[in-house]
Amino acid sequence: MDVISNFSKNAENAIEEETATAERLEREGRKLTRLNIGDPAVFFPTPKYLTEAYAKALAQGKTHYVNPRGILQLREAVSARYKRHYKVDISASDGIFITNGVSEAIMSLNIMLVNPGEMGILFTPYYAICKSSLGLAGGDPLLMPYNEEKGWELDTEELEAKISAGRKEGKRIKYMMVTNPSNPTGMVLDRKTLERLVEVAKNNDIIIISDEIYDEIIYAGVKFTSMCQVAKGVPHIILNGASKDLDATGFRIGFTLIPENDRASEAMRLKFEELLGMRLCANTPAQYAIADGINNVDENKKEVKELVAAIEERSRFATKLINESRYMHVVPPRGAYYIFPKLDMKMLNLKNDREFVHTLLLEEGVLLTRGSGFGCHDHVRLVALPPKEILELAIEKINAFCKRHSR
Repeated sequence: MDVISNFSKNAENAIEEETATAERLEREGRKLTRLNIGDPAVFFPTPKYLTEAYAKALAQGKTHYVNPRGILQLREAVSARYKRHYKVDISASDGIFITNGVSEAIMSLNIMLVNPGEMGILFTPYYAICKSSLGLAGGDPLLMPYNEEKGWELDTEELEAKISAGRKEGKRIKYMMVTNPSNPTGMVLDRKTLERLVEVAKNNDIIIISDEIYDEIIYAGVKFTSMCQVAKGVPHIILNGASKDLDATGFRIGFTLIPENDRASEAMRLKFEELLGMRLCANTPAQYAIADGINNVDENKKEVKELVAAIEERSRFATKLINESRYMHVVPPRGAYYIFPKLDMKMLNLKNDREFVHTLLLEEGVLLTRGSGFGCHDHVRLVALPPKEILELAIEKINAFCKRHSR
């Protein structure tokens, strides 16, 4: 008997798919270098002012259910942050929602927006769960590639052509999902490109979803623009949270912003609140802690500055080593903490990036994520969070592995 639903067969996350093998190897006594998950709290302890705020919330008995939208203190803190950073006014009372991380928001938005057979635009490489979440809702991806040879540039004219072709086939395109800064490439879209995306969305009646969870992890000399700064008057949704900028991944606190007041945005706010009500609420004490953390502006600014400086140094160090390799090359990232090299598979006696990642783990104890899990074959993703000596040793092992499996 087939007990699994057709839609649920779309559930996968390439970032986690080698976890069982890694745990088995560790039980057998193997020491592994895990470079597959972007978890800063493993290498940079969550700031003390946040953990103390969490402990304070627990001591005060703030362990009960709260409003499905999230506590007002946190929504007000998020609203103030966006006013401070981006000079935009977003209503704390009805424009901001607190989720269990951005992942819950992505899955909920697909359920909310997509009917079976409808499409969402995903820019490849995309964040791994975006395609899975779309498929779980019965939707289909319209894939639009970034141009790697041009530094992950986006051709909006090609995008419009793809949209037109989809429409001629009778497809309804509901949204475009932008991840900026990018996971997995570390690319940061400039303001001009964002403005063109807004124009395309407006002309084609497409909702914009912008995942900006790394919006403060921006390298020196790079300018970040939030979609909320350029999408005024067009239905759009901003995703953000505490995991990356505040270095609090395990708190599982995400922010979903639906700022506009058009009919579509009003309908989305009402339905999103109903969806969130089905799971009651996000982590209550964590909400109080993150509210305190965001409002502790000076301490937060200091911690973020130190975090970004360390990450950028490690990322640039690892990027240089990778680009000295015979077997792979990478476009230098400009933000976040991922490196996404392209493998020269013609030089390797391996079938694809999936086999590369699995065999590398077995032979060298280095755990990466396959690029095909992000919609980009013949690539791998590694995180640049560990100290430089760990990154250096891992890249040496990758090169040794490539040499051993070279044609």
